[in-house]
Amino acid sequence: MPFHRRLADALLRVRALSTLRYREYRLLWFGQAFGTMGTLMDEVTRGWLIYELTDSVVQLGLVRGVQLVPLVLLSPFAGSAADRYSRKAQVMAAQLANVVVYAATAALIFTGYIEPWHVYVSAFLVAIGQVFQQPARASMLSGSVPREYLTNAIAFNSLLYNVSRAAGPALAGALILVAGTGGAFAAQAAFLLVASWFTLPLRPAPLAARDEAARRESFFGSILEGWKFSWRNETVRAGLACIMLVSLFIVPFTTMLPVFARDLLDVGADGQGLLLTGMGIGAFFSAALVANAGHRMPRGLMMLAGGVCYGLTVVLFAGSSSYALSFAAMVAAGLSHVYCHVVVNTIVQTYSPVEFRGRTMAVFGMYQAVITVGAMLYGALATLEGVRWSLVIMATAGILSVVALHIAMPKARHIR
Repeated sequence: MPFHRRLADALLRVRALSTLRYREYRLLWFGQAFGTMGTLMDEVTRGWLIYELTDSVVQLGLVRGVQLVPLVLLSPFAGSAADRYSRKAQVMAAQLANVVVYAATAALIFTGYIEPWHVYVSAFLVAIGQVFQQPARASMLSGSVPREYLTNAIAFNSLLYNVSRAAGPALAGALILVAGTGGAFAAQAAFLLVASWFTLPLRPAPLAARDEAARRESFFGSILEGWKFSWRNETVRAGLACIMLVSLFIVPFTTMLPVFARDLLDVGADGQGLLLTGMGIGAFFSAALVANAGHRMPRGLMMLAGGVCYGLTVVLFAGSSSYALSFAAMVAAGLSHVYCHVVVNTIVQTYSPVEFRGRTMAVFGMYQAVITVGAMLYGALATLEGVRWSLVIMATAGILSVVALHIAMPKARHIR
């Protein structure tokens, strides 16, 4: 056997990489790799473009804020559509729509016709595509590997996301330097096009496997049934409650990082970047550990322990006056974040039957909007009590809420 085949077989025997043996997962993984790069590049490219056009710091925030509107308003419809129609078609349509938006934005920049309102409209349209893609792709993921490998698959995707989170913005910055924002948007369109090329060969799940009644009822009725299921299934409810509590009270602490970097730790923008790098390092290794452990870990206990440890690391960060200790706390925060997020993601997908999976994953995706609400609470508390105390108060509330969940739903700790 050739050396490269022996090496490939040896790598695929590693449990963290074994999910790549499955064709459907492999296609989804490569599609997400390119799609995530294009999406994360947008965080840098769009902000740079609006700042070039307006010189307004306020509009830097507004152009991101407008993308929350589709997330809040359309997520329930996206989840219902994923349960009623072809999930593959929904992912393809969302990706190709964003290819058109990115390409059109690049063309407007190259021709000199770009205006601020174009940036806002394209941001809104791209957000719609992302909202419809998320529950459909997540639902396809859970059907692409055997049930006992689902935790490995989701953690391996998280590993990919954390690599892309570092590489995507860096690539966007380099392209802006070389080819301007037009070149960066053109590259984003190309990444999404390649993602669609990997999505095309996927085998669509037969609609007969879905609940026929769900497709006959109205969208609003379908959405309501999804919410009812998410509430009535105690395991799914525990997972969703945990991720929402952590997203509200703990995750948004990074909003305050500029204040810590500039005023409290006196390390400047470079120091802030290194703190985020530390969190990324922790997230990377955490995802690798979860990917290797898979279903062998006690997911209920890990979900609850991850939330509590996350809160404790934020309290430690808040009280630290040493940059080295702050960096260590950020690494620990990254470890805890992935443990909580990946495990909850797996729980929700594992315990949602196929006919409800799109709707439950749409509810799961709402954690992004909850993070925004939490960021506003952090800002309000920082104004009243100071930045350090805002972190301590919110993180403590997060710890207590996760412990309360543990007490109120004792079965949650036994989730496998």
